[in-house]
Amino acid sequence: MLEPEQTQDLPGELRVELHRLQLRFADTRVREARAIEQLARSIQSCGQLVACIAVRDLDVVEAATEESAARAIDGWVLIDGYRRVQALRRVGCDLARVQLWNCDVAQGLLAVLSGSQGRAYAPIEQALLLRELQVLGLSRHEMARRSGRDVSWISRRLQLVSELPDSVLAAVREGTLSCWAATRVISPLARANSEHAEALLAAVREQALSTRELRLWLQHYQGATRQTRERMVQHPKLFLQAQLAQEQQSDEERLRAGPEGQCLQELQRLRWLLQRVRERLRGLSTHDRAPELVEMLCCVSAELRDWREELQRGGFHDHDRNPQCGAHAGRPGSAVARDQPPAEALA
Repeated sequence: MLEPEQTQDLPGELRVELHRLQLRFADTRVREARAIEQLARSIQSCGQLVACIAVRDLDVVEAATEESAARAIDGWVLIDGYRRVQALRRVGCDLARVQLWNCDVAQGLLAVLSGSQGRAYAPIEQALLLRELQVLGLSRHEMARRSGRDVSWISRRLQLVSELPDSVLAAVREGTLSCWAATRVISPLARANSEHAEALLAAVREQALSTRELRLWLQHYQGATRQTRERMVQHPKLFLQAQLAQEQQSDEERLRAGPEGQCLQELQRLRWLLQRVRERLRGLSTHDRAPELVEMLCCVSAELRDWREELQRGGFHDHDRNPQCGAHAGRPGSAVARDQPPAEALA
């Protein structure tokens, strides 16, 4: 057994063998391999700096006889410190510093939810702890009163897990799926098409996708055809790679075409848009707003005519940088420059 550097125990703390602790709420924690690895390196070099927290399971302790009183420590339930326990096991340590609280399990969980101990828990972890408190018989009003939260906060957290399938919850606890992706991508997809949600979840387990990638995937999925969606859920990583390659190719084409080429492309889109409007107007039986349409068409025609005149005169910019020359240089009259002094000052 690898013994890390020993630290001094504080009053009220014990050295407890790991196998004697009940890890009853391990499924309410999100497993983050990177955080556990960092914690293991810290324990190996400096020892366990922060003690775990455990409370007494009254049912186990009361059932213990005098002969088994020495094993009463088996009735302690771990409330906070599940990552520390995993890190201790990783470095090969069998003992953990544990602070024993003299309260019941529900009060210990409520203290964790209040944020007075340990790290800040993720919303999904808070929701799972609240669900455990419901199993212990606490109402939402009681949980809100004893944890210092309001009832609406309790309801929102419980709704977070009530809408997620068990397979999605398992993926979140494993660290395969983020809480945002579970609630904003997988859960809405499961309500619309459960088969696609399960297929996407299976693909994410094989090839991890970041939250940003899943958000982009959902944007493309919402506008894709049925046949394209089938391919997207089977190979989401491949689809995203293809989209990235296509965007890079488009960027290269725009860079190669330059500003002039981009203007030509935009004008071509404008032409297609005008053709589509024309076809749509042909399909209308009546034209109740014909005067408005004619007026708007006249405005567009005048704008296009001004563009053509400017291009024929040599472009939209003035080579001599004279603000008086340009699109309206040939028209009668000229505006006074903003920095030109009045005639009285010149006199």
